[in-house]
Order: sequence, then structure tokens, then C-alpha cells
Amino acid sequence: MNDDPDPDEVASVLLAGISGLVRRVRQVPVDGGLTMPERTALSRLDRSGPTTSSALARQVQITAQAMGATLSALRTRGLVERHPDPNDGRRMVLSVTDAGVQALKDKRNARAELIARSLTSGAFTPAELEQLASAAPLLERLAQNI
Repeated sequence: MNDDPDPDEVASVLLAGISGLVRRVRQVPVDGGLTMPERTALSRLDRSGPTTSSALARQVQITAQAMGATLSALRTRGLVERHPDPNDGRRMVLSVTDAGVQALKDKRNARAELIARSLTSGAFTPAELEQLASAAPLLERLAQNI
């Protein structure tokens, strides 16, 4: 008899648990004022660096018009800025401003605080908190190996 965990079962349980956590964290409103499309565009610009609106739309798989509206709102709030493309003066390149980087940090911090409040609410024992802390690096490694 084999007592080793079945990788397919582990994968299913992990996917269900992580998906539920991510979905719930995204559903609970936190201060920061960024809509999901705004956060997606801002995060992508922050990670990938300056790019055009159309390239960004392709990356996140939405229409150029939808991306244009999202970026316009971000520009109005001073979170994104436009500059002429150094390789093609006809195009504009967008980049995240310092205020945009701060807005992303604030949003991430608010979500981390949301999880921290849940962890300290009494719903988890100290042993369970240790298990979660031990699992975090493994989850990170799993994400890197996908």
C-alpha cells in the first residue's frame, strides 16, 4: 500500500484553495481606488516597463478601445504618463509615474493587511499559522515551476 500523496489530488486541492483565496481577496473592496482593469494595466506597465497602449492591450487580451479608456483614467489621475516613442515619433509610449507605483504598493499592502487580519482573527491556531508560513515558499516555488 502506498501512502504517498497523489500528485493529481494535491494539484486539485491546491488549485481550488488558491483560486478561492485569490478570488475572495479580489472581491473584498480595499482602499486604493484602482479598478481591476486599472490595476491590471498599471501592474503590467510596472513589471514590463514602458510600452504602447496597443501593445499593452494585446498583452492583457482586451480591445485597444478598452485599454485606451483605462489608460486615460490612469493618466487623468497622474498614475501613468505618455512620452514620444524614441524609435517612432508617431507613437506614444506609456510608463508608470511615481504616484502610480505608490498606488500599486498601497493596493498590495491593503490586500496583505486584509489577509493578516484574517490570520490573526482567532480562526487559526499557532500551529496552523506555522503550517501556512512553511507552505508559502513552497507555493512560490510551485508558481515558478509552472
